[in-house]
Amino acid sequence: MTDGDAEPAGDAAPVGDVVVPVEESSTLRNTVGYVVRQAVESSEPSTLHFVYPLSSRGTVGDAYDRATDLLERIELWVEEDREESGDLVSVETAVIAADEYLFSPGDYADAIAEYADTRNVSRVVLDPEYRPTGTTPLLPALEREIRGTGLEVEEAPVERETRRAQIVRRSGVGQFLLLFAVSAGFYLFLSGWSLKPYTIVTGVVSAGAVAATLWHVSFTGAVNPRRLTVQFGRLGLYAVFLLWEIAKANIQIAYVVLHPSLPIDPKTVEFDADVWSTVPAATLANSITLTPGTLTVDVERRHFTIHSLTAGARQDLLDGKLERAVRFVFYGRAAARRPTPSEREEVEE
Repeated sequence: MTDGDAEPAGDAAPVGDVVVPVEESSTLRNTVGYVVRQAVESSEPSTLHFVYPLSSRGTVGDAYDRATDLLERIELWVEEDREESGDLVSVETAVIAADEYLFSPGDYADAIAEYADTRNVSRVVLDPEYRPTGTTPLLPALEREIRGTGLEVEEAPVERETRRAQIVRRSGVGQFLLLFAVSAGFYLFLSGWSLKPYTIVTGVVSAGAVAATLWHVSFTGAVNPRRLTVQFGRLGLYAVFLLWEIAKANIQIAYVVLHPSLPIDPKTVEFDADVWSTVPAATLANSITLTPGTLTVDVERRHFTIHSLTAGARQDLLDGKLERAVRFVFYGRAAARRPTPSEREEVEE
């Protein structure tokens, strides 16, 4: 990650290069996927520049840490999305304008244009929910200001969330087939994997009814068979790993319970887990609870409150084996190598 102060590159950047200003939003993940997909489909070497205009008013407290954390997540998303085209698509991230006071759309446009000029990039893609100043809509004015600097600007054509928690979404055949396969597999599991004609027929009918009823509400994005297969494979490995951790923890807790002096050291610890969406956070929280000796008391976004019965259970938790395994399942090997809670030094007792 860079700080946005590099010298001009000199040579013209490839047409696939793009600058994407970022801020936490409900559509950011899809925007990242859109620009990566465009770069991959161009079949030309491209550099994606994700920049976080911070503004001097945002340097107080942990604003800079939040910005760098978001940019690190984006790097992992790009790594996940570019797949075999890794040699063609590269990524640069930067916190920009941290020493400037940004207030108006023109201020943000100037900061973005200055960065684009140093990289010889002529195109900007905006997240449709990009609101760096808070809840105030900024996008139309920002688009005009960026065009005024001579840059091309495009709003990423990704679906926005409605303010009323949209329930029904547009879905394709992929979502239907995936839900049908999951439902049929679950039906066969409940039937003891019976392959009798009656079981097969009733399973197909039941799975079809479930898929037809729920396919517009069950999945939020397009189905990528390759990525889905990889994730299911990782999930299988994770299940084996989790069972092993549960077995070890059972032995440790049995030792504590049977020991004459009952060597317990109950404490509650809090930390920000290095997972960034609902399903990974829920997976980690439930895995912690399933492991004897630790109990997830509360989860608020990434902030976990965990009760631990012994010092050993607490140390195992903070060593981050479960957290890293969950990141491996959902984000890949690169994410698994990120620092543990102990290494991040952010644990509170």
